[in-house]
Amino acid sequence: MKIEISADTRTLQGKGASRRLRRSGIVPAVIYGGEAPAQSIEMNHKDLFYNLKHEAFHASILTISVDGKKEPVLLRDIQMHPFKQQVLHVDFQRVDKNKKIHMKVPLHFINEEIAPGVKTSGGIVSHILTEVDISCLPGDLPEFISVDLAELTAGHTLHLSDLVLPKGVETVALAKGENLPVATIVIPRSALSEEAAAAEGGEKK
Repeated sequence: MKIEISADTRTLQGKGASRRLRRSGIVPAVIYGGEAPAQSIEMNHKDLFYNLKHEAFHASILTISVDGKKEPVLLRDIQMHPFKQQVLHVDFQRVDKNKKIHMKVPLHFINEEIAPGVKTSGGIVSHILTEVDISCLPGDLPEFISVDLAELTAGHTLHLSDLVLPKGVETVALAKGENLPVATIVIPRSALSEEAAAAEGGEKK
């Protein structure tokens, strides 16, 4: 998914200037990284807030156009107002297509309803992780990683090593030797009680 956003160079600096920008519906932001110096920019709050609602905006290479000049960036930090639906500041990082990046991408769980632990054992899927930190070249960055639960049975756990990753992508934790749990199926106590009661009834017969 290609996402392009627009910004203008920000000439006014300081807290007072930033407050005035926010009151007029503008978000102060910065682009940093790479060989170029950090650049102060300003963005339309309405457009930015709309984009922030989309999952892909947080885990994709974005194309930012500043005064008509385009470059690839990653969204790195968002500062929100404590109680208002207002973006206070945003940080973007420049991307070099030849250098690996670290990025958190969301996990999409599929086939939960046909997992044996759910379908036949009455279990409930517990999502231990909802996103994973990966390393890859910018061109290989996935918007999300699918986690297939079709064969997960009750009492068993899927780990990072069980994930099918796109070509060129590796999980940072696994590269460090940390095979973290991703999802498991737990049996509710009520289901266990019913099973025990049924078993006890069968023995009495």
